[in-house]
Amino acid sequence: MTFHRTQSRLLAATFLLALTAFAPTLALMSASADEPVKSEPNGSLKVLLITSGCCHDYDFQAKALQMAATKAGVEAQWTVVNDGGKGTEAEIDFYNDEAWAKPFDVVIHNECFAGTTNPEYIQRITKAHHAGTPAVVIHCAMHTYRDAKIDDWREFLGVTSRRHDHQSHYPIKVVTEDHPVMREYPAAHVSAMDELYIIEKVWPNTTVLATSKSERDGKDYPVIWTNQYGDARVYGTTYGHSNETFQDEVFLANVVRGMLWAAGRLE
Repeated sequence: MTFHRTQSRLLAATFLLALTAFAPTLALMSASADEPVKSEPNGSLKVLLITSGCCHDYDFQAKALQMAATKAGVEAQWTVVNDGGKGTEAEIDFYNDEAWAKPFDVVIHNECFAGTTNPEYIQRITKAHHAGTPAVVIHCAMHTYRDAKIDDWREFLGVTSRRHDHQSHYPIKVVTEDHPVMREYPAAHVSAMDELYIIEKVWPNTTVLATSKSERDGKDYPVIWTNQYGDARVYGTTYGHSNETFQDEVFLANVVRGMLWAAGRLE
């Protein structure tokens, strides 16, 4: 076991203990260093959160997502896999089981491993989603596996991105108001301090829900969308870089709605 993996497990246990003080109904507990961190099985929605990698405060973000779901009244069982260290390359052991996705109603991808390129490894992930496992993809998930030569992950995401603009407070324009994910979204919301991802391609089964304008080139880029990947619904957002974003109640509420929509619970 590497130092980074051990460290990530200890950090995960720490934030879960902190979370119990804010959301006791989740009855969270920490597992051993060789197991994912799970909540007690007292909810109806089984959520897998894959997180870790470069550049972000993943422990804070994981805690914020769980607290937001609780605030929205979502009963959930959480499995948090915080593995792979803090670099840009990792192949986490959790995916070694071909049935890794079967216990879950929805998988949240909030990892950042741009330099991982192994096509067999990537396809082990996308195969499960193509077969019907719903997903939520946040921020650096869009740059994860960006150096890979195959397009499977990018098609799963619904967008292709390899770079981003500077951090700023970006106005968010809702372009698909009648979508269930966006029905409670405020008309004039501005992002927390965050990066704007440059979207090179929108894949054919993607529906753009909201955009933001680049302060550099003046173009509008998708920042919230949905995708149909095989039999799976996918909700995505490119925002999610800063802790400030994960303190933004509008952002968090929209991610929770996206999670429910992907899992077929928002009709």
